[in-house]
Amino acid sequence: MFLVLLIALGVLAGAAAHVSMPVFLAAATAVCGWLLVFGARERLARARRS
Repeated sequence: MFLVLLIALGVLAGAAAHVSMPVFLAAATAVCGWLLVFGARERLARARRS
């Protein structure tokens, strides 16, 4: 599993190195936004179960 994670990170880092900075920042912002929404949704679901 660790090897798969390292390979995935290598592919993502390689892809990030070949795109322009605005594209990279837009993609990073989209991923961060998705993670924030996902985290908030999970927290609300956990609060409702408790």
